[in-house]
Amino acid sequence: MVDSVVNPAGERSGASGSGGRRGRASTSQFGAIGLNLADPRIEASVLGLLDTVEVELRASASSADPFVTEAARHLVEAGGKRFRPLLVALGAQFGDPTAAQVVPAAVVMELTHLATLYHDDVMDEAAVRRGAPSANSRWTNSVAILVGDYLFARAADIAADLGTEAVRLQARTFARLVHGQIAETVGPRADDDPVAHYLHVIAEKTGSLIATSARFGGMFSGAAPAHVEALAGYGETIGVAFQLSDDLLDIASESVQSGKTPGTDLREGVPTLPVLYAREADDSDASSVRLREILATGPLTDDALHAEALGLLRESPALKRARETVRSYAEEARAQLAPLPHGPSRSALESLCDYIADRTS
Repeated sequence: MVDSVVNPAGERSGASGSGGRRGRASTSQFGAIGLNLADPRIEASVLGLLDTVEVELRASASSADPFVTEAARHLVEAGGKRFRPLLVALGAQFGDPTAAQVVPAAVVMELTHLATLYHDDVMDEAAVRRGAPSANSRWTNSVAILVGDYLFARAADIAADLGTEAVRLQARTFARLVHGQIAETVGPRADDDPVAHYLHVIAEKTGSLIATSARFGGMFSGAAPAHVEALAGYGETIGVAFQLSDDLLDIASESVQSGKTPGTDLREGVPTLPVLYAREADDSDASSVRLREILATGPLTDDALHAEALGLLRESPALKRARETVRSYAEEARAQLAPLPHGPSRSALESLCDYIADRTS
């Protein structure tokens, strides 16, 4: 377990080390993602687990080299929703959430996720991550890549203490992440359906790690095998649904509800689901034809064209179709929960389905 491991810096789990500390987990985090924990005992269990994970993350991102520690903790201390540890914590409610391996399993998942963010920022040439300068802009691309590699190594080290199956699952999840990133980078081939390709990329890049997070929660809490499989299926589907709903918010929201300026993906030429639906549509009305003309030009860096396309998309059949797709994923995620026992733990997972179905309607 993590709290018995001495990290490379000689700092035991739970030691504060240098730098600031992210605040304690709170119910406000849950409201931001639509999670409803109606049972006080489950709420206390999840909050306590996430607090412990937070301490362990900082300890696990340490190194004997102070510079590596600073760079590796950069995104840990920037915060985030901690959605993957949350899924571990929720999955663990179907077994014994106090089991010794639940916290390190959550740490493995979040470290893996954080490592991918370092690499993503290099590939995207991002300047900001979670409201702070990205590691690549603060230091260099090379440093960001190497720090991401270091966090992957730390995750693998902790997974080794969880057993062979944990190592195998973490490695296979990582392989799916990489396949998804490659597919996104290469783009759809000539005979690929662009929408199917896009959904595949999201499942590989986003759904896979959330699926393993939910699986780890059930698995390391000692939940029944059928419940573990149900949690994994739910995790993958709800992960895809969340990503797709973010795509819609980037277009439909009038505020920064999506966490970025509305229309950012459109400006950067990122072909999200509503755009893909608009491109493949054969509607002959003037608005749809004009929208396809604008989208065919690529990234919309011209403010006037960007505003026009955003307005057309918001009123388009493509956006309605994308909303229906998101709702179908949310309902599929709910159906994945059928093998789980009824009760507050299952209701909490169902609340995420409700939130996703409603947030883009």
